[in-house]
Amino acid sequence: MGETDAELAARAAEAGAEVVRSLRGRALRRFAKDADDFATEADVAAERAILAVLRAARPDDAVVGEELGATGQADRTWLVDPLCGTHNYAVGTPLVAVNVALRVHGEITAAAVADPFSGEVFRTDGALAPDPASRIVDVDIDPPFPNRDWFSAARLLADPAFTARFRPRVLSTSLALAWVAAGKRAGYVTDGHLRDSVHFSAAIALCQAAGCVVSNLVGGPLHTGVQGLVAAADARTHADLVAVIAADQAAATDAAPCTGR
Repeated sequence: MGETDAELAARAAEAGAEVVRSLRGRALRRFAKDADDFATEADVAAERAILAVLRAARPDDAVVGEELGATGQADRTWLVDPLCGTHNYAVGTPLVAVNVALRVHGEITAAAVADPFSGEVFRTDGALAPDPASRIVDVDIDPPFPNRDWFSAARLLADPAFTARFRPRVLSTSLALAWVAAGKRAGYVTDGHLRDSVHFSAAIALCQAAGCVVSNLVGGPLHTGVQGLVAAADARTHADLVAVIAADQAAATDAAPCTGR
């Protein structure tokens, strides 16, 4: 039997993770991107390693990479983020992820997320077991914030109702979302438009494959309405998170100054 797409995703992610490990601690060139964002030599080298694996195994597939862009056109497209957490990596903080996902006719059908420094590789056909027991919820506070008019991740972190129910954390890499699927986190919250995101598609697919409850910020279907993401290990945790977000929104609206005349 040939290699499955999930097995290939894991092998490609591992290839990228090996490059990330091998270059850690070196003085790496940086390549400026938008605003204060940048890539390093490690990002580019890891993406090349991932592409080599994917192209050798599935030469007819298309690829969209974070650093090297899109190549090919096909119903099957690989979404690649070779180093999620570049700012962490550049200063020697080993909290990063390597993300590989396959989109077929608009749906993510296989994915893997590798943690280069723990050696763990999470995959959609793996033994994933969500667990809400830790009550740890990561909140992404990286811009952009398309829902800033009513939702603020930073404000949520200071909300007494949130801190009474959960143990908030901030981890600037999508590895935290993969941890929800693996039972290391109870939940994850972020703003943003995430459909076909090279940063988030793989970890979202892991959560869905593991049976996590995944929705937009107000509990509706993912990639609809207000966008954003709430991922939780179970239905109770998800309901609590959505309720806290709704209450925070209502409080912020009530506190907003009246501009009418």
